[in-house]
Amino acid sequence: MNVRSLLLILVLAAPSLRAQTILPSHFGRWTAANSFQAPAQPPDARDAAKDVFAEAGLQSLQARTYSNGAATAIVTSYQFHDSSGAYEAYTYLRKPGTAENAGTAAANSTANADNRHLTRIGNIVIVVDNAASLAPADLDSLSRQVGSRADKTPPPPIPDYLPERDRIPGTEKYALGPAAFRAALSSLDRQEYAAISDAAGFSSGAEAMLARYRTSRDDTVLLLIEFPTPQLAGLHWKHLDQALPPTAKTNGTSIERKGSLLAIVLSPSSPSFASRIRDAVNYETQVTWNEPTHTLTDPPITSVLAKIIIATGVFMLVAIVFGVAFGGVRVLLKAFFPGKIFDRPEQMDVLQLGLSGKRINSRDFY
Repeated sequence: MNVRSLLLILVLAAPSLRAQTILPSHFGRWTAANSFQAPAQPPDARDAAKDVFAEAGLQSLQARTYSNGAATAIVTSYQFHDSSGAYEAYTYLRKPGTAENAGTAAANSTANADNRHLTRIGNIVIVVDNAASLAPADLDSLSRQVGSRADKTPPPPIPDYLPERDRIPGTEKYALGPAAFRAALSSLDRQEYAAISDAAGFSSGAEAMLARYRTSRDDTVLLLIEFPTPQLAGLHWKHLDQALPPTAKTNGTSIERKGSLLAIVLSPSSPSFASRIRDAVNYETQVTWNEPTHTLTDPPITSVLAKIIIATGVFMLVAIVFGVAFGGVRVLLKAFFPGKIFDRPEQMDVLQLGLSGKRINSRDFY
């Protein structure tokens, strides 16, 4: 299926996607001729691309025809909700055997064998048909102009976990959901594992990455599934083991867990090759403590005891001084000025039970 057919399917399935403009009116030596219009009768809308792009979170798309003299090229842009969805669509459209171009303004850039160039910049994917007519400088200019409208948030790190040795370029497939997962298995000739898409845990936030590895004697497909937490990885490990097809146990397929990551080598040609691929996965678990750290500065116990004794003595001395001062001053004043300052009879009240008729004189107490 070509990009034009995919565009027609998506445009007719979601007319609101045609509202946003991404592509510039010109780039480099190329000028936009007209906007693409969908015909009345679309191609088959049951194509898997529709489900994959919907799963990836397609928000807007546009196609324009550009000309440079007699040469023409069709450029199609797909804008997604985030960079993860754009990377899913990019790997879906990429053909096996195509290596990525380095040194461009794009985050991912690939030239397919069918004269088509794919570029991912943040949350935008650009597809150029008849790309052979464009010079590298023209493609770079297009990437820079479209990149100014893109969200530059990087995609998840799971593609970096794939081993590089013996990996076939262009077979890397990223999946956020079952649609892209099943499409990836089909493109890598592992359709018999499509049933595990329901147990992969995409509803729990799982992300999958697949790639094919081949040598002169061995061939296999590596599947990585990363979960938000190690607990979810352990839970879905059991579900995936039960969902594997009956032939998986006999052909050497097994699941290995590393923290939040599950590594599955699908139908390896030999156990030794499967073990080498699994051991080469670039993933290491790290535990980070959020507790604050400090250096012990407690003084010796003898110094602590000495300070306690001194502080207690000072407190007792202060208590004695204040006690003597309070009581001594009162006694002296009462001795030199009896009934003048303290215990004046006219200000003293004595409660009486009234058992006798004699009134109590307060002076009798002093």
